[in-house]
Amino acid sequence: MPTFWAAATTEFRLLTRAARCVPPAMVYPEPMAGLFAGTSGFAYPNWKPSFYPAEVPASGFLEYYARRLNSVEINYTFRRLPAATTLQSWVQATPAGFLFAVKAHMKITHVLRLRNAAEFTEVFFRAIDPLRATRRLGPVLFQLPPQMRCDLTLLSEFLCILPSDARCAFEFRHASWLSDGVYDALRTRNICLCLAESDKFETPEVLTADFVYSRLRRSDYSPEERAQIREKAQSVLTEGKDVFLYFKHEDTPDGALHAEELLARGPAQGPPAG
Repeated sequence: MPTFWAAATTEFRLLTRAARCVPPAMVYPEPMAGLFAGTSGFAYPNWKPSFYPAEVPASGFLEYYARRLNSVEINYTFRRLPAATTLQSWVQATPAGFLFAVKAHMKITHVLRLRNAAEFTEVFFRAIDPLRATRRLGPVLFQLPPQMRCDLTLLSEFLCILPSDARCAFEFRHASWLSDGVYDALRTRNICLCLAESDKFETPEVLTADFVYSRLRRSDYSPEERAQIREKAQSVLTEGKDVFLYFKHEDTPDGALHAEELLARGPAQGPPAG
């Protein structure tokens, strides 16, 4: 099956694709659902010694992180396009099955705000292709600005330029996006509504794709709340959907320890379904 990038060689063909946008054929095999848990980033010296041993150098953080957790959300890609050598070093430092969820570049979400973004979106996906080629790419997160209000037509047009062989998730931070019309647009393209929560804002638990992407960013999670997170993850996994959960990092390793607890006590994680 030709890839999106082979088909989208000119702006005209991109526009033509958008004009005839139809739900993509499923490209994933029958899933063996997996639980993937980690944090937003990993390069934090202040996690010593509660998570990283004192003797582990910064250059060894990712390799050690990947011994205890099976996924990480990368913020680096939000501000710069990664070099192929950087991505190759990440792959080499982590075991097979470890997945990198990457945040889409800010030029797409914060500068262009999804408008006339086809060309740079193609550039971005080409930049992260070393992860895709090695089956180490988790979901791609498009995080919209808090002040950006709902424009359903704009969203629908943008969704049509996304490659159907990549898992994508959208984090909406303005309440105007939280509507049935937006959820339906995401479902049509098998794109995930990011279930994000913080002390100030929480996205409704609406599932729109064959996987779940959750950003857990409250200031604290009690043992009871963490148990509820495990139960919800188990429920989704039994439906055959992969679950990606990322705790915030901040100044302590609590998020990493919570993710490790979730993997240890939760259901055994399988290979990615995508």
